[in-house]
Amino acid sequence: MDRKEAPVTERVVLAYSGGLDTSVAIGWIAEETGAEVVAVAVDVGQGGEDLDVIRKRALACGAVEAEVADAKDEFAEEYCLPAIKANALYMDRYPLVSALSRPTIVKHLVAAARKHGAGTVAHGCTGKGNDQVRFEAGISSLAPDLTCIAPVRDYAMTRDRAIAFCEAKGLPIATTKKSPYSIDQNVFGRAVETGFLEDIWNAPIEDVYEYTADPATPREADEVIITFDKGVPVAIDGEPVTVLQAIQRLNERAGAQGVGRIDMVEDRLVGIKSREVYEAPGAIALITAHQELEAVTVERELARYKRQVEQRWGELVYDGLWFSPLKRALDGFIAEANEQVSGEIRMTLHGGRAVVTGRKSQASLYDFNLATYDSGDTFDQSLSKGFIEIFGMSSKIAAKRDLQQ
Repeated sequence: MDRKEAPVTERVVLAYSGGLDTSVAIGWIAEETGAEVVAVAVDVGQGGEDLDVIRKRALACGAVEAEVADAKDEFAEEYCLPAIKANALYMDRYPLVSALSRPTIVKHLVAAARKHGAGTVAHGCTGKGNDQVRFEAGISSLAPDLTCIAPVRDYAMTRDRAIAFCEAKGLPIATTKKSPYSIDQNVFGRAVETGFLEDIWNAPIEDVYEYTADPATPREADEVIITFDKGVPVAIDGEPVTVLQAIQRLNERAGAQGVGRIDMVEDRLVGIKSREVYEAPGAIALITAHQELEAVTVERELARYKRQVEQRWGELVYDGLWFSPLKRALDGFIAEANEQVSGEIRMTLHGGRAVVTGRKSQASLYDFNLATYDSGDTFDQSLSKGFIEIFGMSSKIAAKRDLQQ
């Protein structure tokens, strides 16, 4: 008699943080779908518990497999560095802290889905924020055949129901009172929202912050020299560093001076405005230094056009389109624009500000003899009169016509 093969059980890969919601989601998904759950945790420098502890917790909560990935260097070099080269500041202020981490995680989720034969990927986002788009648009770009679910959004897994589920199943998760804030953090920065911050008249209080000290506290200023090679930070005060080390060291030094605090109302992709408090000391210090070195080394017309590209690049990343064709094409432009961005920037970190005080580059386009007003000036001022006549001619002709009407 032929032995019947056991039916293949569907598998779901879950983006796992180790907290209450995603731990409960393991059993919740299994009950809702009948699928086995593979938990995947990705370390992008968010701190907290040891990865092995998180892996064991996922298994204890019912995952059939659990994978953890130390992706801090990958995140810094493949995601944060392009943002630095792009001077990426959404709405001219936000350095895309959370938006940059999502495609990193997405790549690992898709790889795990392929490895474990899963047809579905799950995440813990709500239906109100940007991250659901970042996860699902990213997954569909890398693996169009995979489907996505979000237990909080799709199966009404509220926090109260999650706590009740946790207690009923005896899961090894603390169900203490929820923090008054919603926090997302990684090595590039920290995002805080909800609670009393939802009233946009309320000022942030000091316990909101973790990466930065109070900039109003009196302290000695800190001077730092950042060295770049083709837009890549390669040394701090002459000491070679990786991109991750550059971010980490400036998180410490700029953070100690209160640099990188951002309080803003931003335009979410889903169409609502949201009050967000960010702290990104290393990101702001590096972007500030990079912008200034570009001012010295990038030709005027290229620099003007790059500023337009930077805005669009930031919008694409914010909107979850990291893997889109336009984003890839803009990456090529940004890489070319950074070919000459090499040199040193000296900055003073103090009182919540990163202020550039010196610039040095072998690729500098600054010509002292052309710029000086003192003796040694090599600029031929006699050329300017004719230049102005030609440059302003079209406006002059239009003005004559308009005055006659």
